[in-house]
Amino acid sequence: PPLSPLRLARPEPPAAASPGSGARSPFDRQLKRKQKNWAALQPEPAKYDYLREEVGGRVADRVYDIARTFPLALDVGCGSGYIAQYLNKEAVEKLFQVDMAENALKNTMETEIPTVSVVADEEFLPFKEDTFDLVVSSLSLHWVNDLPKAFREIHQVLKPDGVFIGAMFGGETLYELRCSLQLAELEREGGFSPHISPFTDVTDVGHLLGRAGFNTLTVDTDEIQVNYPGMFEVMEDLQGMGESNCSWNRKPILHRETMLAAAAIYQEMYGSNDGSVPATFQIYYMIGWKFQESQARPAQRGSATVSLGDLAKINAFISGEKK
Repeated sequence: PPLSPLRLARPEPPAAASPGSGARSPFDRQLKRKQKNWAALQPEPAKYDYLREEVGGRVADRVYDIARTFPLALDVGCGSGYIAQYLNKEAVEKLFQVDMAENALKNTMETEIPTVSVVADEEFLPFKEDTFDLVVSSLSLHWVNDLPKAFREIHQVLKPDGVFIGAMFGGETLYELRCSLQLAELEREGGFSPHISPFTDVTDVGHLLGRAGFNTLTVDTDEIQVNYPGMFEVMEDLQGMGESNCSWNRKPILHRETMLAAAAIYQEMYGSNDGSVPATFQIYYMIGWKFQESQARPAQRGSATVSLGDLAKINAFISGEKK
């Protein structure tokens, strides 16, 4: 029988950080697990899957852009299988799905690919080195406390010439909600606390991937704007997605007057003529390869035989050839 990709000695995550743990552990991971488990148990969890399904499809499109079949793949932070539902056996032959929320794994969507579900923390992947041909991840890594370590873990479990394709929320995500809440708190309470979790800057993503050992990097950004009846519907859907704030320094209670003021500010500053309000989700898409000797390498600096300055003469050169 084939060897299991699981590590023989699985590393144990450290004990949960405390509110005083500082910038290295901004998120309460146990709370995030509870939020995701709660969201997965709602009567209609698929009602809130529209954003994850859209981004999962876009990650799958990037898998199809690579003209090869991946024998063994891993989905980190898979949720209910938002990427897997778009993949077929021509792209991936077998898929391991990992999530920290066991209830999400119980609700995984059907796919023609044979799958294995593993409950594990995205920060501590319980797999052997050089195991997977492909690792994907969609809208999960923005809740990781140690993103550089998570990238190193992903790089480690990839085989040489394996590829990582991921998507995560970017820094401009929910800027309308963040601004409205801050202005309302300043007006009503004389100060404000963070209500939207911190996000990684796009310039840092490529740097962190490079430090983790990835090469031939591609990082691009996109925005998805969703219209809602009002601010309270935005917050209801975020809760249904399991995307409520889990920062240690979050403010546990929002006063009713502050919330009403924030909703009014949201409507006044960003509302459309039809009465709806937008919520912007910025998405970073990233692709990185694990080095192998056979991979194509960039030419040596100074080895070019044609000067870029000669490009202006190309039309004259082509015309002369035709004559």
